Amino acid sequence: MFRTLLIANRGEIAVRIIRACRDLDISPVVVYSEADRASLAVKLADQAHCIGPAPSSQSYLRFEGLLEAACKSGAEAVHPGYGFLAENSRFAAACHQAGLVFVGPSAESIRLMGDKIVSRKTVSRAGVPTVPGSESGLADAAEAIELAGSIGYPVMLKASAGGGGKGMRLVRSDRELREQFETTRGEAESAFGDATVFLEKYVPQPRHIEVQVLGDRHGNLIHLGERECSIQRRHQKVVEECPSPRVGPAFRQRLGEAAVAVAKSVDYVNAGTVEFLVDGSVEDELPPFYFLEMNTRLQVEHPVTEMVTGIDLVCEQIRVAAGERLQIQQEDVRWRGAAIECRVYAEDPFNSFFPCPGEIRELFEPSGPGIRNDSGVCAGFHIPVDYDPLISKLVAHGADRSQAIARMRRALREYKIAGVRTTIPFFDRLLAHPEFEKGRLHTNFIEQHQLGRFDEQAESTIAVAVAALNELLSTPEAPVQAAPRRSLWREFSRFRRRYGR
Repeated sequence: MFRTLLIANRGEIAVRIIRACRDLDISPVVVYSEADRASLAVKLADQAHCIGPAPSSQSYLRFEGLLEAACKSGAEAVHPGYGFLAENSRFAAACHQAGLVFVGPSAESIRLMGDKIVSRKTVSRAGVPTVPGSESGLADAAEAIELAGSIGYPVMLKASAGGGGKGMRLVRSDRELREQFETTRGEAESAFGDATVFLEKYVPQPRHIEVQVLGDRHGNLIHLGERECSIQRRHQKVVEECPSPRVGPAFRQRLGEAAVAVAKSVDYVNAGTVEFLVDGSVEDELPPFYFLEMNTRLQVEHPVTEMVTGIDLVCEQIRVAAGERLQIQQEDVRWRGAAIECRVYAEDPFNSFFPCPGEIRELFEPSGPGIRNDSGVCAGFHIPVDYDPLISKLVAHGADRSQAIARMRRALREYKIAGVRTTIPFFDRLLAHPEFEKGRLHTNFIEQHQLGRFDEQAESTIAVAVAALNELLSTPEAPVQAAPRRSLWREFSRFRRRYGR
């Protein structure tokens, strides 16, 4: 086992990996940009090395600074977390050339699955269904329009090297495709350094369901079941759960077998996730599903799988990287209860989820039975404008989905963050929606039910109520006793939480 491990990341995932290192008696080392000097990860690690100014291109994405920090710290391995360089095959190769173990798959596996056109061809040869679409990159808008005509609208225009919802457009006509083609290419070039784009048929009422896989260097490869990731904004996940309310035992086996086949097609080692689109318009026990992509890294939503299976994925990642065999076989995997995760962002959910960086003045985190909060912040920390504004991942586990939702709603009411707007009130509204409670989910759920829209009439009502209550409760002669006043404030506070103000 390693003695020292460098974490090439920041925020809550850096904290998560630090804690796994402690469990394995490994000394954790973190890197930080100048914007993260006061972060929780820096406070918790054994060593912390500054790698540059706030812009990620000058810090977390700079190979030289990360490798230099690893050398100075005496680290034997590098864990990339997710995001930044976690799926960069050149960084994985650079770690290997520097004599460091990269906690993840081989550079070749990352390369094969990182290009969506190449990955589609690879998994097709393995017998896994893919969404009808391009067999290669599109040269221009005219070629895209010709292909869309044969596939049929609507279609998805996607960046071949894309991820995280960037470089994706839903297109419904020749005119839209002509208008969006160069815009999407430009976004792909800016975000990923690769302007290649391709087309896929749009799947109606799509559900985004993914399967966690885990493999070692001794030929063992298993799956840990599925996660439902259909609740998204701007093609980015905000709520995930395990198991999916759509998946029964037979469908789980079918998805699991397909995911393992995908992983085997690239000789996959370590933790990874195979993502599928499921046709939500079909209510059969075994609906049509299609390979979407493989994430060759740990996923943001891995805690829900950990809560349900009892398997520590980060510890398993590190053990596998150290050359150990998996401690479990496929027949040992058990799914107990249900877990749901809400990604708490410093965003205004009722203003198009606009980022709201700033200082966290006060912080009270929820706890109690079934609650886990993977956080990367502390009171006094300033959420920078330079990175994804994720504050924490709040997870609730219960004996079944209903109990997990009830516990999550309780935890959301307990969670207090002062100084920045957050997505907490949005989740309270989402989890109370009847369609969510029934598990009738799809990737357009937020837009269809207008859950990210603030009610102007409610805002006006709040303003009037604030003025009236202030007047009433500040008047000594007001005929309202202490207990009723407290009750009034409690009810009013619930009302404000519901509408995010």
